[in-house]
This record gives sequence, structure tokens and C-alpha cells, in this order.
Amino acid sequence: MPPAPEYGAQGGAWTAMIGPDREYFAAMMQRSGPEAASLSLPAYGAEQQLPLTGPQVTIGRRRASTGEAPDIDLGRPPEDPGVSHQHALLVQQPDGSWSVVDQDSTNGTTINGAEDPIQPFVPVPLKEGDRVHVGAWTTITLVRR
Repeated sequence: MPPAPEYGAQGGAWTAMIGPDREYFAAMMQRSGPEAASLSLPAYGAEQQLPLTGPQVTIGRRRASTGEAPDIDLGRPPEDPGVSHQHALLVQQPDGSWSVVDQDSTNGTTINGAEDPIQPFVPVPLKEGDRVHVGAWTTITLVRR
């Protein structure tokens, strides 16, 4: 049985809505070099929902050689090739809110469509509705339920 969702002082359980994002992909393609020319947005990618439970949630791609898999595994079809194996962490704060920490990923992590990635290893506080962008097309939106 999965653990019960964490409830913080801000009330309500948090959920990560994970899926391909056409707008983010288009912006990434405009900023990327020629190596990105072979990428295409998957025709279909079901949105995933993951209840966030503390103290942290890992974001990345499964490592075939060791079987190591992050909590949010973006290595499943349609695999986002721009996501590092250990890309980022969502870290629960004492008040029940969440922060995102980039783990010095190859392609960086951005928030709410920003052009510049966040600094590696520096927690960035998130609020409800914030969009965390990783890889070539994946957006993770935090919502309270």
C-alpha cells in the first residue's frame, strides 16, 4: 500500500502532473544547436500524476546498467532524451511546500518558461501551478489536491 500523501502547513496534498509540453519543446528547439534537429515531440504522451510525498522526489531516467530508477522516471516511452539520469530533485520544505534542485544536469532545469536554467544544487522554492521544465519537452506542474 502506498504511503499516505504528506500534508503541510499550506494545506492539501501536492501532486506532480508530468507530461510533454508542445510550447516548451518549441522554445527549446529555437534555443538549441544543430544537435537538436533530430528531436521531435512525441505524437502522444499520456500525462502522469504522481502524489508528492516527502522528504524528496527524484527526477531523471532509469539507468539500465544498474536498474536504478528515479521516482519520476522520464526514461519510459516516450523517453525524453534531454533528461539526465539524475536530473533534479523536488524537496519538501518544513512548511509542506516544495523546492526544486537541479543536480548539475546536462541540459538544465527551468521554471515557468524562463530562458535561463536555475543554478545547480541551489533550491528554488515552488508554489502551486509552477511549471518545472526538464529535458527536451517534459513539464512537471505542481498542484495541490
